[in-house]
Order: sequence, then C-alpha cells, then structure tokens
Amino acid sequence: MSLRVLTEDDLRSFEENGYLRVPNVIPKADCDAVIDALFDNLGMDRNNPEDWYRPPLTPGGMIEMYQHPAMWNNRQNPKLHSVFADLLGTEKLWVTIDRVNLKPPFRDDRPQYDHKGFMHWDADITRAAHGPLRVQGVLYLADTGENMGGFQCAPGHHKIVREWAKNIEPGSKERPDMSGVPILPIYGNTGDLVIWNNLLYHGNGRNLSDRPRLAQYISMFPAGSGAEWGSHRDDRIRRWRERLPPNAPWAPGDPRRQEELHGTTAELTPLGRKLLGLDLWD
Repeated sequence: MSLRVLTEDDLRSFEENGYLRVPNVIPKADCDAVIDALFDNLGMDRNNPEDWYRPPLTPGGMIEMYQHPAMWNNRQNPKLHSVFADLLGTEKLWVTIDRVNLKPPFRDDRPQYDHKGFMHWDADITRAAHGPLRVQGVLYLADTGENMGGFQCAPGHHKIVREWAKNIEPGSKERPDMSGVPILPIYGNTGDLVIWNNLLYHGNGRNLSDRPRLAQYISMFPAGSGAEWGSHRDDRIRRWRERLPPNAPWAPGDPRRQEELHGTTAELTPLGRKLLGLDLWD
C-alpha cells in the first residue's frame, strides 16, 4: 500500500523513537467544536478559569464523554484515517472509542486539581512485545506547550522493552526498571496528532502553564473479522447508537448519563461507518 500522508522518513522516525507527531491532521474548527462540547458536558464556562476547578471534573481531567458528534467528526476525518493506515499498513481499520481530557493549570488555592502526572504502559508488555504493532494516539485540541502537562514519553525505549520481553514469561507481572530514564514532553499545535507504539513508556505531566491542556484520545487498529469479532462489532454499534461508553474497565462512564439521556447520536460518513464496524470493509 502506497503512503498517503506519512513519508518514509516518518516511518523511520516512528521506529527509532517509538512515537510520531503529525502536524495539522484535524482543522482548528473541528478541534474547537470538541472543546465547546466538553465544556458544555461539564457545565463550565470555557472563558472563565475560576470555573474550571470543581466537579464533575476530576483531578486527572478525564471526562466521561465518548459518543459526541464532534468527537466522531474527528474520528472519521479522512486524513486521520490515512495517517493510521500508513503506519499500520492497511486501510481496513476500526477506530477506538475513547475520552477527552481537560487538565487545568496548577494553582496553589486548588491543590485537589494539582495532577502531577505519571508514566506507565497501557498494555501487558510481556505479551504485546511478541505480537503485531499496536498504537495509541492523542489529538491536541489546542496548542500544547511542554509545560502544559500533555503527552510525554521515553523516546526509543520501546526497543529496549521489546528486547527485555524476550526473556520474560508472557503474562508476568515483572516490569523493566525505568528509573533514571529521560522523559521528554512532546509539544504540539492545535490539530496535531501524536501516535505511539504501545510498548513505549509514556504518560502525561504537570500543567504549570496558565492554560488548560485539552486533548482527545484517538487510535485505530486492524478491523476485526470472523465469528469471534461479531459480538464485539455488535456491541460497538449498539453503544454508538445508544450513546454509551465502551465496555472496558478504564471507562466507568458518566454517573449523570449526560450523553445517553441528553445527547444526539453522531451521523457517520461512509468512512465512519466502516471505522465503527457498521459497514464491513470487504
């Protein structure tokens, strides 16, 4: 498959560093639409910083919002799909149904919202190291400087993890020692997409700026096929239609049920229907 958006240099950089920042993937207007939606979901004033430090926002800033039409508009953006297709080597993909994030700046008088950041892996790296490439992604909904508590990682250490895992029993709770490993914050502009190998040690930092960190998590993976994927596909479709969170331990859902009770089911383009699984690629 010929490359559509990425270059051979991009692919080499991704293999070397374990992550790639792709500029200008989503138009600013579409990013702003998600920002408006998340502030509306929280019942907060986008332009009033005094209103950002209260429930229902949690200290980490994860917002239990998954099915908003503005989020789906970004998921089904053709350029976004092309980036993942270039990286994964196939256009036949499903998109993840994930959340958005608002991390307000640190303030002395709001210590409960001082999220200092963390580093982790989302995958079982003892198994993932022996499987095909899997990636994760985050869209910068607004300009995000290095001091804003956004995405950060240990560049290149996915390769060390891959070698380390060769001598570890799959499923083991053992993890490599990452103490002292340099961590790099990755800045980005509105509409930039950061994609990383799920073996890469990554996380987010502390927001020491005067602006909120705003992001939408988006990734893609090869579309499922066969009987074993049928129930998963049906579940994805039902949750889109009924505006429900995904069936995953990291997705507790909104106890207020804002999307389910008051939302509008997103309209999907022909590409979006395939990325959900509503229509099949073949």
